[in-house]
Amino acid sequence: MVQKAKILLVDDRPENLLALEAILSALDQTLVRASSGEEALKALLTDDFAVILLDVQMPGMDGFETAAHIKRRERTRDIPIIFLTAINHGPHHTFRGYAAGAVDYISKPFDPWVLRAKVSVFVELYMKNCQLREQASLLRLQLEGNGKEPVGEAKEPAGLLAELSARLAAVEEQAEALSKQLDDESADASAVATAAHLERKLTGLRRALDALEPGTGNGASTLPAQN
Repeated sequence: MVQKAKILLVDDRPENLLALEAILSALDQTLVRASSGEEALKALLTDDFAVILLDVQMPGMDGFETAAHIKRRERTRDIPIIFLTAINHGPHHTFRGYAAGAVDYISKPFDPWVLRAKVSVFVELYMKNCQLREQASLLRLQLEGNGKEPVGEAKEPAGLLAELSARLAAVEEQAEALSKQLDDESADASAVATAAHLERKLTGLRRALDALEPGTGNGASTLPAQN
């Protein structure tokens, strides 16, 4: 079962963190505070996050340096980063943010509705990826032939395949709706690309599941790797 997504808020000013929490509380997700780049990197060692809101100007390790460390780690390099900055030094400053790995760059003061909408897109994508990993885990258990249902009573292979197919269909439907929503809202190119990547993974998993149907072989070699 997919739990609430975690959103990492990084800013050295407590009043800014409080404002971010007030804006994002409506998303009903888990908000985690970090008052420095070092504290953010420590939090990322143990928890998985859907998105990171990262202040650019911080004493010590600034936002650019923090982002560089995040992108160098295999565990965290794919987490979307939204830079928040109170100043605008022009195109060069913005380019530096994108070069550091940011998916978006927002200047303060920002529109609360816009920020909340942007964060919600990445939360939705994260939740879909979590659901996809759950389906892949159940499928791998079947391929390994352990014959046990992860939760509840054991089921026959045909019954397990039917349940997997139904669960995958639900995720596919939600992913399709999300892609249409992104198209309608003219969302950021990074969010659209992430959604397209999710759809490709879903397509691969559907093919692997179809290959397990009676008369089509065991399909073990077609199971896509999950990142």
